[in-house]
Amino acid sequence: MDRTFLYRHRDLLTLIHAAASEPSGTDGTGPLVSRASLQADLVSANDRAGRQVNRIRQLEHKIAELLGEQVWHESGIGVPADIEQLHRRITALEQQVVDLTAQLDDQELEAARAANRDQGPG
Repeated sequence: MDRTFLYRHRDLLTLIHAAASEPSGTDGTGPLVSRASLQADLVSANDRAGRQVNRIRQLEHKIAELLGEQVWHESGIGVPADIEQLHRRITALEQQVVDLTAQLDDQELEAARAANRDQGPG
């Protein structure tokens, strides 16, 4: 059937629109469902789908952050886990450098004194 037929017979078009707005299943064969309830269900489903899309984006962002941190740490580029321990090690090594420098200075001084004693008074 062509649409133009319905538009030429306004009485049939009116009956079709009336039937479309009435709940289906009025003949006792199924549940009563109105067009408005179906539209409300559709709006609700669209809202739920929108919330799910937002939640998926949040989860994807969180996964990307966690994977990025994991790669950062495993690559050795990232900050070491125990910075305090490294600071203590640096301090100990700096003190060792100071002690060894002082020991070297003392040895050089002793060597210079020994060289002077060996030359004796002339």
